[in-house]
Amino acid sequence: CHVEGAALSSSFVHLHCHSHYSLLDGAGDIGRLVERAKGYGMNALAITDHGNLHGSLEFYRTCRDAGINPILGYEAYIAPGSRFEKDAGSMKEASYHLTILAQNRTGFQNLVKLASYASLEGFYFKPRIDRELLEAFHEGLIVLSGCLSSEFSRAILRGHGTETELREAMETAAWFHRLLGDRYYIEIMNNGLEMQRMQLEGAVDVARRMGLPLVATSDTHYVDREDADAQDVMLCINTGKFRTDPQRMRMENDQFYLRPPEEMYDSFLGLEEAVARSQTIADSVEIELELGKRHFPSFEIPKPASASEYLRELCVAGLKERYAGNEEMLPGGELAQVVLDRLDRELGVIDKLGFPNYFLIVWDFVRYARELNVPATARGSGVGALVCYALYLSHVCPIKYDLLFERFLDESRREAPDIDIDFCKERRAEIIRYVKDKYGEDNVAQIGTFGTLAARAAIRDVGRALGIPLARVNQVVNMVPEQLGISLDRALEVSDELRQTYQGDGEIRELLDLARRIEGLARNVGTHAAAVVIADRPLTEYVPLCRVSGKTDVITQWSMNDVEAAGLLKMDFLGLRNLTILAKAIELIEASTGERIDPLHFPLDDSATFALLQRGETKGIFQLESGGIPLPTRAARRGHGGRLRGREARPQAGGVPAHGAGRRAG
Repeated sequence: CHVEGAALSSSFVHLHCHSHYSLLDGAGDIGRLVERAKGYGMNALAITDHGNLHGSLEFYRTCRDAGINPILGYEAYIAPGSRFEKDAGSMKEASYHLTILAQNRTGFQNLVKLASYASLEGFYFKPRIDRELLEAFHEGLIVLSGCLSSEFSRAILRGHGTETELREAMETAAWFHRLLGDRYYIEIMNNGLEMQRMQLEGAVDVARRMGLPLVATSDTHYVDREDADAQDVMLCINTGKFRTDPQRMRMENDQFYLRPPEEMYDSFLGLEEAVARSQTIADSVEIELELGKRHFPSFEIPKPASASEYLRELCVAGLKERYAGNEEMLPGGELAQVVLDRLDRELGVIDKLGFPNYFLIVWDFVRYARELNVPATARGSGVGALVCYALYLSHVCPIKYDLLFERFLDESRREAPDIDIDFCKERRAEIIRYVKDKYGEDNVAQIGTFGTLAARAAIRDVGRALGIPLARVNQVVNMVPEQLGISLDRALEVSDELRQTYQGDGEIRELLDLARRIEGLARNVGTHAAAVVIADRPLTEYVPLCRVSGKTDVITQWSMNDVEAAGLLKMDFLGLRNLTILAKAIELIEASTGERIDPLHFPLDDSATFALLQRGETKGIFQLESGGIPLPTRAARRGHGGRLRGREARPQAGGVPAHGAGRRAG
């Protein structure tokens, strides 16, 4: 066995690995994990985050880019009885751990269903599956018996390997073996813990008696051994404890890093076959995901026509209504040639890219909003499309203002258009409800997002865990330049005060070093402010779902980019308080004066309005209250326009001032 192990000493794959999507428990950045595995010469790597598939698609693409085989899995929480049973008094344990890996695309689809039902149906402290779900969705899955917190391991540890407890462990293993056959393995670990040694002895005994294969894993929670302190601080942040608290949850040593193959073989002397079996399992995994294949819903056309024909019909009717009374654009009641040419060009691109259905879907829910008198309007590059103007998605004529359709969509772009639709904040939910009713509750969800440990947040969280006084932590935070997306490394470069404090104060140096290690890692799950996903079939066919703790809304476990990469239709339903304020203002004006004003027909050359903008009195005005566009320097303007001449060399009186310029700018 030793000779065989020596021959296989380079063949090992990590099958139990937590990324930072094991929120505030794992500290492994996916890019670093994959890079390190490849550096060790491994041809595959697994991801097995706690109770979720948040990082699975990011992991899949990162592995493929690196040329190694992605093994998609997760460490499931399995209920001791039914997932619907949530009475703590009737259960020994709320949940056990179980390592589940997808062997192929079917397995991954089943993994998505398991992870979804765990959250939507089985959540009790943790998102839990049960044996009923495993029986329904076991095809294409590989299951390892799990870590120290698994049902199998706890049975062994309860009796320290006595015959009675081994029998209980054997019954558990027998159930999984009957279900999965040769896709079930007894998992053993050695991260230097005494409890793992005790479990290993019993696990080897059970495997020998039952003829089941052993596989060695390492309970990886971070990339390098040097990351142990940072992961320890993350656990403090997670549990709200100080690092000095002796009773807090913690790892017992610094051995939970991504270990190289030779260290794994050294840790399992006499059990080298169990280490090498990880490679055998990895070699059996082949997952090909159909990324980019569209799964858009179909809009039901209320007449015999194709989507392209119906879209054109709606656009022509909309433009005739828009241009009513405008002889230049609608001479003799028919659209002018310049309008028809522009419309034909845009519809040609839309049709070629296969997006007529997309525009019909957006038109339909905006039409519904208009029927309910819910303020709605598009903004962004979509305003440059005549089609959007014709469908009443936007309210600015792109021909009149010479706006470019190509900024919004062109033939070289393969991803779906992105039309941001603003709705009255108080009534946005009515439109989302309409979409769910029309396309099916199971086919629509809001998109999840992740709060990350950005520079300032990382300092605050680490400072709290280290017990540094809040006033001192805030001083350090205020030394970080107010620059969007600035990293701590960059902050140390550009802030003399921060760098000098770092160099001269040991406590602050430790604070910043730990913050730099966890910076950018996921901290929590939330709901995207606007994004909604709509599919042609139940979303669990394509993307894992969950709920944010304390809320009832169903969201995707993947972020916006991953949802779009999976070929799903993402729509932005933005709740805009400004539209709510405008709607209420219109109601108040009508109530007091009897006049119903229309903001869409306000004059665009009002001198009093421009004077207000010149003075910088824009606080509370949507998209005008932030800092203005600073005037370019003389050198920059020379570089873009040659030698300065006349008025071009002087600041323009009508320009929007930089933030804080106030009345002097006028």
